[in-house]
Amino acid sequence: MSRYSILIDVSKCNGCYNCFLACRDEYYGNDYPSYSAAQPLNGQFWMQIKEIERGVYPKPKLTYIPTPCMHCKAAPCMDAAKDGAVYRRDDGIVMIDPEKAVGQEAIVNACPYRVIYWNKEKQLPQKCTMCAHRLDEGEKLPRCVESCPTGALVFGDLDDPKSEISKLSARLETQSLHPEYKTGSSVQYIGIPKRFVAGEIVYSDNEGECAPGVTVSLVGGGQSRETVTDLFGDFEFEGLDKNETYRVAVSADDYEPLELEFTTYNDVNLGEITLDPK
Repeated sequence: MSRYSILIDVSKCNGCYNCFLACRDEYYGNDYPSYSAAQPLNGQFWMQIKEIERGVYPKPKLTYIPTPCMHCKAAPCMDAAKDGAVYRRDDGIVMIDPEKAVGQEAIVNACPYRVIYWNKEKQLPQKCTMCAHRLDEGEKLPRCVESCPTGALVFGDLDDPKSEISKLSARLETQSLHPEYKTGSSVQYIGIPKRFVAGEIVYSDNEGECAPGVTVSLVGGGQSRETVTDLFGDFEFEGLDKNETYRVAVSADDYEPLELEFTTYNDVNLGEITLDPK
């Protein structure tokens, strides 16, 4: 039996919203009896695109995190439902029965990810079905995955060792969006952003000139990494842990070395770091 999952590579998502639009096209105004009732015009986002602003001027970043139903193994919505209104299929897809779930708003409130929506007109909780109706008809992919132009969304059978999703899951470090919820989410992620530090190196005796090729080392949080400044004298380290203390060491030929310490309460911009000649 299949065990379906979606693997989302956040680093590949450019915020094009194709997945959201494809989902809307599939479900708005369209009933799929026994699978789902039609999605209303407003207020529902079965594929959310969360925009995460990171860093501060002049080193800002914008990250996009596609967020569908997580199809949890320990699904709180199932615990909140009555009369089997929410159930898990043999392939792992969590479904809301569009007839049994009428009037059960508690199903919406039980979801810690906030990806179940209340249809006021139909008095019905609704969410992503991983396009179960399409899969049962023989289609290979949910609409969101099919429409992704960057390959950020990968769908497949985790029990098939030859599937792309199985190979990626075995080779890369995957994680849940919110592991603290402890729901055993079937949807997994790669590259969920952590903290980053950035800065710019300048020479005190060459005002206005960039400082490319300067060696910058980072130590702390169990990490030891090294990079060099780009053509503009900028450097950056991604993937830092929250609330950890790190040390950056800067060195260049004929200049005095310099060390700076910081703690990642937030993303950190060290600004201009000036090196003095020896």
